[in-house]
Amino acid sequence: MDLTTKLFNDKTVFFTSLGCSKNLVDSQVMLGYLGLDGYSIAEEPSDAEVIIVNTCSFIEASKKESVDTILEMADFKDPENGRCKALVISGCMAQRYAQQLEEEIPEADLIIGTGEYNKITLLLRAMEDGKLEKKSFVEIPMFIHTEYDPRLNTSPFYTAWLKISEGCNRNCTFCIIPKLRGKLRSRSVESLVNEATNLASTGVRELNLISQDLSDYGVDLDENNKLANLLSGLETVVGIDWIRLFYFYPDELTDEVIEKMATSEKICKYLDMPVQHFSSNVLKRMNRKITGEKIHERIEKIRARIPGIVLRTSIIVGFPGETEEDFELLLEGIKKARFNHLGIFRYSDEEGTPAFKLQPKISQDVIDERFDRLYEAQREIVRELNSEFLGKVIPVLIEGEHEETELLIEARHFGQAPDIDGKVLINDLSGRKVEIGDLVHVEITDVLDYDLVGRVVTIV
Repeated sequence: MDLTTKLFNDKTVFFTSLGCSKNLVDSQVMLGYLGLDGYSIAEEPSDAEVIIVNTCSFIEASKKESVDTILEMADFKDPENGRCKALVISGCMAQRYAQQLEEEIPEADLIIGTGEYNKITLLLRAMEDGKLEKKSFVEIPMFIHTEYDPRLNTSPFYTAWLKISEGCNRNCTFCIIPKLRGKLRSRSVESLVNEATNLASTGVRELNLISQDLSDYGVDLDENNKLANLLSGLETVVGIDWIRLFYFYPDELTDEVIEKMATSEKICKYLDMPVQHFSSNVLKRMNRKITGEKIHERIEKIRARIPGIVLRTSIIVGFPGETEEDFELLLEGIKKARFNHLGIFRYSDEEGTPAFKLQPKISQDVIDERFDRLYEAQREIVRELNSEFLGKVIPVLIEGEHEETELLIEARHFGQAPDIDGKVLINDLSGRKVEIGDLVHVEITDVLDYDLVGRVVTIV
């Protein structure tokens, strides 16, 4: 094709990644492929020839955000607003609603499912050459990236998300993810250790292990590829200081993993453990294979073996059939478990899930009232738990100046994950110079609702 008639003259791309950290990793792999194909990243959508929106479709609010973002980006196809020649919709919404998106958003040029994102550059080339016979490329998800796929880590250089598996076998009644992401597909220990080594060579010192279900990692592989072996392998990677575990379900929490966490110098004393509820009645309706009593037993067990462990969880309030008695069990369960970090989700109907048909539905007013009660209870718990850090000296990872004032430095300790948990605000460097990505020891001098305040004692 003659250069003067090429669709993409300077190969610029603007990328918007919505939703969870797992979706972000997919976005980073797409950016890796685009970079290898000669694309540069545009700072503003108005400057980009290709605009990609990697969408989320988990709950109603995320669907609305995805649609709003797509429509906002579509405006840049108008020559008066921008120079976009290809608007690409990828991710979970593309997987779930490809036909509707094609019909209702004609501005979209490509619609790519959750298992096809590695084909981004091939599809753009085919589009440029006029060889695309359709817009939508959505199949049963089978792909998962490895260390051999290019990846541009868009997180701060010192931290990275490491996706150890894709898909989910759980089939919780409220969740659409298995339909969007497919069955569980685990990466090998060797592949993950190699990727971790690659990331460490670029300055990454904190790894956050993610998947749809961390506790099921390796069940589709042989005995050599299980979580304990993976953790042992990651511990050997030079340069990695912190390893943090997310989405580990309590029913699969084994003594072997607890012992590994308890004795490791690199695995953070932190665990993200989704419980969803404490009423056994509601858990059964959710198709969770555990009771409220068993959840409490697991929490007590891990706290007994790992004193001071920081626990994060997520719960759903207002699930169909949730009685006042069920809610009281949830509220009392939160007070008893005393999670350091709690994500509270208001239930919303999702078509295509079994819970969509469950009755009776809980009114929005009742859901909101119950949400508020949980929120207030948790705020008191967090403040009390954070008060336990007062006077202690703990290692923290420097993240840079506070966005509102240069008088404060932001950092995180082992129990604060990127983006979702609180911060350590440093108001006294004690005459020391610190850089982004440094590990330093800080004495905690004050406690806010969700953040800690401290002063630098030593640099690690």
